[in-house]
Amino acid sequence: MEVFDLTKQTQRSYISGVKGLASYYKQSPELITNDQVRGYFRHLLLERKLARTSCYTYLSGIIHFYKHICNREVEDRFGLPPRRKSKKLPSVLSIEEVGRLLSCIENLKHRVILKTIYSAGLRVSEAIRLKPEHIESDPSRMMLRIEQGKGRKDRYTILSKKLLEELREYWRVYSPQQWLFPGQKPDTHITCSSVSSAMYAAKKKPASPKSAVFIHSATASPHIFFTRDTISTLSVNCSAMPQ
Repeated sequence: MEVFDLTKQTQRSYISGVKGLASYYKQSPELITNDQVRGYFRHLLLERKLARTSCYTYLSGIIHFYKHICNREVEDRFGLPPRRKSKKLPSVLSIEEVGRLLSCIENLKHRVILKTIYSAGLRVSEAIRLKPEHIESDPSRMMLRIEQGKGRKDRYTILSKKLLEELREYWRVYSPQQWLFPGQKPDTHITCSSVSSAMYAAKKKPASPKSAVFIHSATASPHIFFTRDTISTLSVNCSAMPQ
């Protein structure tokens, strides 16, 4: 999987799929037949009631194992139906509701990272990996540099004046070094689960809007939505945030 340049998260998901298959039949997955694999997916869907998205992830791992490890010809889906395209519209919060939600977050770091996600249109995984040098605050630029985002692509996104003010206030308090939003250890960044927990905690407070649960930040746009259904952008060479 390293040779195929799969991410660590993808590797863990693929391994879980193959381990689950081997555990179900209590034998080496190399010896399991295609009919048995089809039976395994029927078990996951009909008996365990596993979500289809999880089944598709397991399917990808099993196919990768047979094709690239065992050099074995495999079926495309092992009887697993194709993915359905969702047609549901998210329940989107208004700007006022988002403001009330963010105002419920007392922890400065959590509040600023959520505002950064909302304002700059970032995925949570992109925001937690920001570094001070990614802030390009020159008036002619006003951008955030995102390195190795989804698809392992670099990109730029907008940096609003309001967000820059928030980041400068945050900087004066925390003075981050390697990571803009460090974790419990100085050499690590904050985790996705910590950001999600902060959002959940804000939702439970009385002043929070009724429908916010997750962060939806699928595109680099100033109009990023907080919804109830989904969580599923002149370089400044400096060691500190511009003042």
